[in-house]
Amino acid sequence: MNIFEMQYENTIKNRGPLAERMRPKGLDSFVGQEHIVGKGKILNRAIEADKLSSAIFYGPPGTGKTTLARIIAENTNNNFTTLNAVTSGIKDIKEKISYAVDELSIYNKRTILFIDEIHRFNKAQQDALLPYVENGTIILIGATTENPYFEVNPALISRSLVFEFQKITGKDIKKVVRKAIQDKDLGYGNKNIELDEDALNHIVENSNGDVRKALSALELGVETTKEDNGKIKIDIDVAVESIQRKKIEYDKNGDSHYDTISAFIKSMRGSDPDAAIYWLAKMIKAGEDPKFIARRIIICASEDVGNADPRALEVAVNAFKAVEIIGFPEGQITLAQAVAYVACAPKSNASCMAISKAMEAVEKNSLEVPAHLKDSHYGGAEKLGRGTSYKYPHDYDKFYVKQSYLPETLKNASFYEPKESGYESKIKKFLEYLRG
Repeated sequence: MNIFEMQYENTIKNRGPLAERMRPKGLDSFVGQEHIVGKGKILNRAIEADKLSSAIFYGPPGTGKTTLARIIAENTNNNFTTLNAVTSGIKDIKEKISYAVDELSIYNKRTILFIDEIHRFNKAQQDALLPYVENGTIILIGATTENPYFEVNPALISRSLVFEFQKITGKDIKKVVRKAIQDKDLGYGNKNIELDEDALNHIVENSNGDVRKALSALELGVETTKEDNGKIKIDIDVAVESIQRKKIEYDKNGDSHYDTISAFIKSMRGSDPDAAIYWLAKMIKAGEDPKFIARRIIICASEDVGNADPRALEVAVNAFKAVEIIGFPEGQITLAQAVAYVACAPKSNASCMAISKAMEAVEKNSLEVPAHLKDSHYGGAEKLGRGTSYKYPHDYDKFYVKQSYLPETLKNASFYEPKESGYESKIKKFLEYLRG
């Protein structure tokens, strides 16, 4: 980093946005990502030993990717330089490489190159880095909000450690916000600020695990609120305006949470896609875990649609996988697609009722497997008459032969009773034919 870059950095630290001023300077003050930088973890050890190898930092915005890169810059004897993939091209990459080559050949110092939003580089730009990452001239740290296995060249991935950053917990974001209020050097410790608890909760809940977003909301609230008797009061109304998110009544451990989920599932079950998507939107706005929502869609696809449309389960499961891959906000489109499909699908709870009745029967009856259904392959089984009277369906006309597959006490029991709905009506006719 040259003298002009250093002066710029110092200006940002002292007079820049609150989120920039409050960036941790060392691992001891770094918040979150314990699974990556906790004591004894490989990245923690590599930073402390100054033995870092190339790495990709992958995760949502505001989770500490750039901050951790800057901590590395402060704690390394290597040169440290940066690029932003949005504003940089091949020419900029070549200049950084030339600098790294000179530093290694003249001073025997390696260069850490931090590239923010590395997924924005095209294949040619990423390929330009490869030889120098490969021979160790450059230690690459790439930050991305996109899945690197889809957006970063496999050759670079294979030469890098991939660290997935998680959303910062609400508890940790609260710590950061409170610290910013108390910090006299970089935060608002020299002002008399009163932050209501419900205002803090609203900022945290609507920051969606993004520390930068929470600090920006606090800054906006403080800087735009007039002092009253020497005090700046941040209440829920100020918080709502500052983070530009309406307060939604949705306590994840309270009645509103369960009531909304209930309305969501009942709307899908009741074949009302408009209502189902409305409740979906409420949950997304309130910061509900997308995977939690996706799991409920999967359950509904089995419990309420079942074999009336077997594809509903396939759509729901694929939606869950898609949300894992693409994340948010794009994932909300996938969830809406799955919700609309499940809501509009023909309904049958026959499979759900079948397993309920079968579970009850298992509780009350003998579990003895009939002799003709037992395994005849293990030693001595055939001599004991096990499996010998079994009729192999493929040896019979239309691949079916009547025989009992239930215990003797349940031989006339019926658990699965298909309904006249969608594809299940075909199953019903087929079973009626077989049972006829």
